[in-house]
Amino acid sequence: MKTIVKALSVSLVTAFASQAEIRLPDIVGPGMVVQQESDARLWGWATPGSEITVAPSWTTKTFGTKTAASGRWDISIPTPAASFTPYTISIKGDGSDIRLDDVLSGEVWFCSGQSNMEMPIKGFWTQPVEGAAEAVATAGRYPGIRVAKVPKRASYEPQDSVPSPWKASTPRNARDFSALAYFFARELTDLLDVPIGIIDCSYGGSKVEGWQSREQIAAYPEWDIDKEMTDSSIQEYERINVMYNAMLHPLIGYTVKGFLWNQGESNVGRHDTYPAHLADMVADWRAKWGLGEIPFYFVEIPGWRYSDENGTEAALFRECQNKAVEMIPNSAIVCTSDLVYPYEIDDIHASRKKEIGQRLAYIAAEKTYGIDGMPTEYPHFTSMEITGDKAILSFDNAWEGFTPNKEMEGFEVAGSDRVFHPAIAKEHPWTLKIEVEKPAGVDKIESVRYNFKNFAVGRGFNTMGLPIVPFRTDDWEK
Repeated sequence: MKTIVKALSVSLVTAFASQAEIRLPDIVGPGMVVQQESDARLWGWATPGSEITVAPSWTTKTFGTKTAASGRWDISIPTPAASFTPYTISIKGDGSDIRLDDVLSGEVWFCSGQSNMEMPIKGFWTQPVEGAAEAVATAGRYPGIRVAKVPKRASYEPQDSVPSPWKASTPRNARDFSALAYFFARELTDLLDVPIGIIDCSYGGSKVEGWQSREQIAAYPEWDIDKEMTDSSIQEYERINVMYNAMLHPLIGYTVKGFLWNQGESNVGRHDTYPAHLADMVADWRAKWGLGEIPFYFVEIPGWRYSDENGTEAALFRECQNKAVEMIPNSAIVCTSDLVYPYEIDDIHASRKKEIGQRLAYIAAEKTYGIDGMPTEYPHFTSMEITGDKAILSFDNAWEGFTPNKEMEGFEVAGSDRVFHPAIAKEHPWTLKIEVEKPAGVDKIESVRYNFKNFAVGRGFNTMGLPIVPFRTDDWEK
């Protein structure tokens, strides 16, 4: 509890107002990326009633507002088309004359979640990111990528400010950037040829409920914030509502194009409630940003042993993540079943962040930026037909078939005893459906599962190299 941000006896707003000068949050600072062709929101604090003027260098117009009684001022300014040309923004009033240099107009994405989003390019202790050396060494080729990293903090009271200065992509800076977010930004830069701003607001070990408001948590009978506050045995990262208050709340409203979310490991075992809670969180964030149903793109949790490698609690959770996407408009999810190595069974921080970032960028390119034909559609099981001793499985998003064309690993079959056995599966060369044979020990085929385990490496793909989404044909486990 010592590291939890405590409510100040005198609010930050009052403190800022008493200084008789303009104060800005770090997110509104030099080197920032503003969302192109938008009404980008800026804010700060000054003496109540003072006149504030904002003059961006991309126009001859100036924009004005007045500080509210609380000491805070807010203003929205129209931004130009994306450009690698740096601009300045001058902010004057209340005895201050502030100049923000090296401002770019581009695409801004808010990236949040737990440790697999937080994981930096340099890796964690004994846990590397594949391709880290190349990413760091070439970071200077992408000066239009800017990252604002929010430090890990917690509070049971909403905060107004959090350190989050913008840093440019250089070898020195990039090693500490979120690997997943950076690879997303790098791929999107190559696809769109515009500056990319990343706000990295992530906390390893956090639950989805850690990123939800007190009002939302109050509607969940299984969670009690007031009771949790008095329990000193709970680790900071496990607490609910506290990341929302300390890390997210200070940034609400900064104009972005969309959100990336990589979280869920800490909610494994709660697949019954997670989709609704995630949908609630998304709706709340969108409402507070006031930008409509802007994109929300998710990442499946990686394979890991959890209680047992052959257990299914993580498989059930991946299933519920896909159900959540069906509930949330303008959303999509990246399948990651193939992006683990067999030796990573005991490492929850899988090393292949580059491919995840690329897949997210492909989704954004197609669904957000309208680039048709991007490889974004994963093979999904649609139906099963039993013919004698074979199960004939149909899929969407595999119109040209699968690879490998011969025997495919990862399929299991169970009979009436509900005990699963490894099964031989092959693609039919004419129907392009997958035929699964009844193995010895099974009386008749009742269910087929594919990679429906805590840890399993996906080895079936469509011809674009996108993995088959793990699935089950039964509903035996709730």
